[in-house]
Amino acid sequence: MTLPYYHVDAFADRPFTGNQAAVMPLESWLDDDVLQAIGEENNFAETAFYLPDESGEADYELRWFTPTIEVALCGHATLASGHVVLSQNPDRDRVTFRTRKAGILTVIRDGDGYALGLPAYPPSPKERPEIVALIGGAPAETQFHEGRYNVIRYNTAEEVLALKPDFKALAALGEEQFICTAPGKDTDALSRVFVPGGGVDEDSVTGSAHAVLTPYWAKQLGRDSFTAYQASARGGYVNCRLDDDASDPRAWLGGKCVTVVEGRFRL
Repeated sequence: MTLPYYHVDAFADRPFTGNQAAVMPLESWLDDDVLQAIGEENNFAETAFYLPDESGEADYELRWFTPTIEVALCGHATLASGHVVLSQNPDRDRVTFRTRKAGILTVIRDGDGYALGLPAYPPSPKERPEIVALIGGAPAETQFHEGRYNVIRYNTAEEVLALKPDFKALAALGEEQFICTAPGKDTDALSRVFVPGGGVDEDSVTGSAHAVLTPYWAKQLGRDSFTAYQASARGGYVNCRLDDDASDPRAWLGGKCVTVVEGRFRL
């Protein structure tokens, strides 16, 4: 058996930047252990699998696997999947994906890039000294969202850039995401994101983290739109906008994608 395979750099305007994702369209779901094995073989932060949605709720069903687990929400691999679909269908302006735990996600054309609509996850203040001890530094505050997203806010970008977390100890806490953030240098906000319990010590550009950072920084800045930079080794810029509809608040994340490999995956 062979499967279509796309290697996409998401939140990137040129190859070798942004966050890498494998995108693999399917005709039907393979066994979960096979999907996980493919995610391990690809060894990217995420491998996205999608197939036509027979429920009629969306265009496609979508799932994401890290090298070690299936995750509830992944932004960059959703953006990459939307890029693959819309690149193959130039007359379409949008595509929707039905997910198992994050609802319906949307990717639309936005200028020469895309905008990705994710659920907005506003965090709430919560003291977590045990996490701060493992991450380091002296944060100004810590907040938490029940989806296991931790926001650790520092006063300066330099503090975030200097962090050297204890990844082994953080991994023992499970599938939590640790979002370290501060005011940016050439952007409004800067972040680094650690997910060692999910098999990714430091992620390159994390869409799901910005589903949390968008309502957080919108409140801090007093406006619904701002610019963000994730300061990983590859790095990536994200344009963030909060659509604060009380019935369905959305974090809209803007960025580009580049396909760097296209081929067949052999099973």
